Amino acid sequence: MVLSRTGTSSCQIIQPVMTYQARHEIRTHTYTQKTRGGEQNNKAEMSNLNGVVCVTGGSGCIGSWLVRFLLDRHYTVHATVKNLNDDKETEHLRALEGADTRLRLFQIDLLDYDSIVAAVSGCAGVFHLASPCTIDRVLDPLKELLDPAIKGTINVLTAAKAAGVRRVVVTSSASAIMPSPHWPADKVKSEDCWTDVESCKQKQVLVAAAACFRIFLHYLTLAEKAAWDFSKENGLDVVVVIPGTVMGPVIPPTLNSSMLTLVHLLRGSTETYKDIWMGSVHFKDVALAHILVYENPSASGRHVCVEAISHYGDFVAKVAELYPEYNVPRLPRDTQPGLLRTKDAGKKLMDLGLQFIPLEEIVKDSVESLKSKGFIS
Repeated sequence: MVLSRTGTSSCQIIQPVMTYQARHEIRTHTYTQKTRGGEQNNKAEMSNLNGVVCVTGGSGCIGSWLVRFLLDRHYTVHATVKNLNDDKETEHLRALEGADTRLRLFQIDLLDYDSIVAAVSGCAGVFHLASPCTIDRVLDPLKELLDPAIKGTINVLTAAKAAGVRRVVVTSSASAIMPSPHWPADKVKSEDCWTDVESCKQKQVLVAAAACFRIFLHYLTLAEKAAWDFSKENGLDVVVVIPGTVMGPVIPPTLNSSMLTLVHLLRGSTETYKDIWMGSVHFKDVALAHILVYENPSASGRHVCVEAISHYGDFVAKVAELYPEYNVPRLPRDTQPGLLRTKDAGKKLMDLGLQFIPLEEIVKDSVESLKSKGFIS
């Protein structure tokens, strides 16, 4: 395998990394696209849509599924990684069907504008997923979190604008919606809700770990707002996907923070994630949501992407029901004070044709993936 620093790859296709067989693992990657003129199968328009796109953060858990689905739909993909020499970032991408002819890997640093320009060059669209994401304490929040998230987002958007891309899809987070203490108590969280940045700033005076956690909520919100400001000021077409806690079958050899949450739960953790849990969603649905809002000209604004707005206690109860052999603690159902439950939180995406995978399948696919990869026994 030869891979140049410029990102051009030539690789032999091998079997995909996922070898376990969870129920419904193979899912049809088509949806009914709703337009003003009625409904039509999305494949009818693919000849006009597939082309070259860039996926920042392409080696991550969500990014890998997005790259896979884009390749399935005959796009040529520029996927970015942090280190081209790290097999943990690249081998699972090289193994995807179509990667030998339609996947190019680029090493970028979100704070290095020129490296981003190389990845975005020649692309019709950009999916910006790359952003630091952690629930752990970090030593330097400004250097490790805020700068890559905010300045990195601006660098990607600036490069996209210069390259003449037609649309940028930005991945945000439920942490850009909550905590929001001033949101009406009788109103369900929606795309109109934003995390209260000032509240996060004030609570940073707490103990170090908690302060870092508040910074985590703070920077995700500021990064999305920076994207919207850039869009308005520069006339760049930006749409946003806001996933909840994203889980499911893992393609990379490493886990995202959401899957680590599940590992901790299966080992008996009683953490309730009071300030950030808004509901779970399958990796596949988040990837499909990105493609859907990119391909549909009528998609605009923010798009909440969760199977349902629910409490962490609901998720814990389902895990305990399906996997009684694990040390899952008993938690109260109402773990998110004031959070109103709803099954149609992702209505904007559902109106565009996305059908969310239900919670039971999310849990099963996630746990079976953890077992097959040796993260749990």
